Amino acid sequence: MFDLLPFTRSECKSLLDPSYYNLVFSLFILIGILISYLPQHHRIISRGTSEGISPVFLLLGVTSGTCAFANILILSRGVLACCGKGIGGFNCFAASLGVAQVGIQWCCFAVILLLYLIYFPRDTIAAPTTSRFAIPKTQSALSVAMISLVHLVIVAALTFYFSLLSPPVSYPSHSGTSVTPQLIAWANFLGVQSTILASLQYFPQLYTTWTLKHVGSLSIPMMCIQTPGSFIWAVSLASREGTKWSSWIPFVVTGVLQGVLLVMCIMWELKERKDRKAITESGNGAAVEGERRPLLANEAS
Repeated sequence: MFDLLPFTRSECKSLLDPSYYNLVFSLFILIGILISYLPQHHRIISRGTSEGISPVFLLLGVTSGTCAFANILILSRGVLACCGKGIGGFNCFAASLGVAQVGIQWCCFAVILLLYLIYFPRDTIAAPTTSRFAIPKTQSALSVAMISLVHLVIVAALTFYFSLLSPPVSYPSHSGTSVTPQLIAWANFLGVQSTILASLQYFPQLYTTWTLKHVGSLSIPMMCIQTPGSFIWAVSLASREGTKWSSWIPFVVTGVLQGVLLVMCIMWELKERKDRKAITESGNGAAVEGERRPLLANEAS
């Protein structure tokens, strides 16, 4: 038995005997999150363009992920503190998987934003029937990156400030918790903000995809993995020690809206394949696309 300090026994004893079923399930989700984003990263790189992806979709997604990550870090503060109180490396690893899941998801989505900037299609020529609001400009792409960075700094600064108001996690507080009401309120605010941003996130992308009438650089395999995975992940987070409703509800909302986008993308993909087949059979040749040059990629001299 690990030698825990007296005031930490009730706080950390539940972590001394982790469920191996939950551990395997959590590891499966963690690996699944990482794998699910790889098709999207590969599609943008292989196509050499991020055409078809809405910058507002990326902005809301990254900021929502920032809020979700800060939320679970705060709510898991006491659980993570047990890692320094003698619960053992394995138990610490099992207890921190929920935080790792949200962190990996946030990082992978941030990589999409980075690839969006690198492979931004500066010279794509819009079709006459395409709405000008569906074709982002270079300034819009750079603004999204800047706003995401500023939002990250503000959330990190405020989280640090409210954390200073909480008692040290190595000492018991009068309320029996290491998190003050102010920090809990901030965590819940972040959770609500993440839910609102996640709810709004897919509407710009749904509009862009519907207006362009093709999938573009969106990855259907990614959405096929993530749509059901969002609900599984929400159940996993809800069952973890220290998390609250504000930690898992954003992923339920995301799963529903991503499912709608997935259906739309499949519809346009099937239509595009049918059109390509008709063009091939008619012998008219391949359609000529406008030149797409990456925004940040090096140009040959």
